[in-house]
This record gives sequence, structure tokens and C-alpha cells, in this order.
Amino acid sequence: MTIKENDFRKIDLNLLIAFAVLFREQSVSTAADKLHLGQPAVSGVLSRLRTLFDDPLFIRSGHKMQPTARAVELHTELLPLLEQLQSALFQQTAFDPQTASVTLTLGMADWVEMWLMPKLIPALQQAAPGMRLNVVASDPFSDAGRLEGGEMDMAISVAEAGPRWLEREVLTTMPFITLWHPQQLMLSAPLDIDTFSAQPHLMVSYREATSSHFDTLLAKTGHQRRIHYTTPHFAALPGLLETMPALATVPAGLAQEWQRTRGFASSPLPLDVQPIEVAMLWHQRHSSDPAVMWLKEFIAKRLN
Repeated sequence: MTIKENDFRKIDLNLLIAFAVLFREQSVSTAADKLHLGQPAVSGVLSRLRTLFDDPLFIRSGHKMQPTARAVELHTELLPLLEQLQSALFQQTAFDPQTASVTLTLGMADWVEMWLMPKLIPALQQAAPGMRLNVVASDPFSDAGRLEGGEMDMAISVAEAGPRWLEREVLTTMPFITLWHPQQLMLSAPLDIDTFSAQPHLMVSYREATSSHFDTLLAKTGHQRRIHYTTPHFAALPGLLETMPALATVPAGLAQEWQRTRGFASSPLPLDVQPIEVAMLWHQRHSSDPAVMWLKEFIAKRLN
């Protein structure tokens, strides 16, 4: 049904509220108390209602105002609508994770997914069995634009603060760790900067860059590393490290898992590099979405 705006030009929502209270109380004075208005004001409202609906609406009978047939008909039709409107305006929909059926799209890089999802999914299946997560590949450079465009409900990313509408909550901080396979490189930890610079390196780049912030810092110390392989996928690194003598520098959360499962050796990065912040990002419009906000809190609690 298409709303005809002109039909509502003479309608004041307060008139309809007053009508509902008059119908319930069947008394102008009592209705005035409930509406926190003076009795003359409510009498004026009743006069406007009678004109609007071209009907007396209420007939005095003894100490009460008895509704007419037209008033009964209007009340039957209007009361459910007013209750629905009140609920829509003032009562936020409750989110029950045990019964909700919802799909949310999360953006994250492959290393974030490898680090976070094995910890999250088993617990999520227990807490919210009807929630489906649709993970899409993203990177720190595109997260804000894709959130603004509605491609993602939330991102888990190392992206920094951005536009005013971008909400950001830090989950954890991580240093970088340098890895190698002990059967490929016989090195002793911790690596000094000369040893680090002298080895072949594997590098992850989201923007097809051939150098990184690490190289800028190395250059300031008079060193330069040799990058033998560049890839946009962290997932490619373990297999490469197992088959070639090289170093790879990755976030600590990922390094710890690969050390446990792959037997890699590790060293702190021999550079003064600030830890990265892994944060949840979402558009401000989703701050009133109960499913997104529930998931945000759930993820935060699982990591704290």
C-alpha cells in the first residue's frame, strides 16, 4: 500500500493518543489527569476529534462518556496500530542468541581468520546456533570503504581510526615475530639485525608493494634485507618456509600457532616496531543492530 501524504495533513498523533485514553477512561477529567493536561485542553481535543471523524464519538451517560459505534470501530482499528508504533519507536528488539536466525558478514585478512576463527566458532555454535558468519577477504586499506558501502557488517582488522562514522574497538595488541624452519636455516635466537638482514625474506603485501615499513626502519640503520618472494596471502608462508631457507615476519598470534603445529623457530623482530592493534570496526549505523552488537561483545569476551 502506498501512503498518501495528503490524507495525514489534518492528523495529529497526539489526537489519536488522546482518543485512546478517552476511550479507556470514559471521562474527560480522568483522561486529563492521565495525559497531564488541563480539563479544558482535553475538551478542546475532543472537539477536534469530533470534527475530524464527523461523529460525536462519546455521549455523556451518567458519570461516564459512552463511546458511539464509530468510536468503538475506530478504537478496534487504532489501538493495535498505536501499540505497534509505540513498540517500534521505544522498545528495541531483544536479541536472543539461542533462537535467533541471522547471517552476518565479517571482513578480515586471512591471518586474522586463521588466528581468531578456531577459537571463536566452536563457542559461537554453542551460544548462537542459528547465527551464520559469512567471512569475506578484506584488508586494512579497504575496510572502511566496504563498511560504508554495506558490503560488511563488521571487520576485524589492523586498520587505524578513520572517518567519524567508523566505530573501532581494540581487541588485542600483537608484536611481530620472525619465523624460519630449523631444517632450512641453522640460526640462533634472538636474531641480531645483521643476521636478520642477511637472510632471504618472504613478505606479505596487500597492495603489491615490494617493500614494507620494516625496510624503511632497516634503511635508517644502514641495513637492507633481500626479499625473495612476495604474496598477498599469509597462508602461503608455512609451506614456503618448510621448503626454502628464508625468514618470514608475521603477527605474534599467527606465529605462536605455526610454532606449535609446524615446528618453526622464532625470534623477536630486531627492530623497534610498535605492536599492531587488532580491532573490531563497524559503521555507526550498526550500533543499534542487536545482532551485530551481541557478536561484538561475544568476540571481545572470548579474547579477554
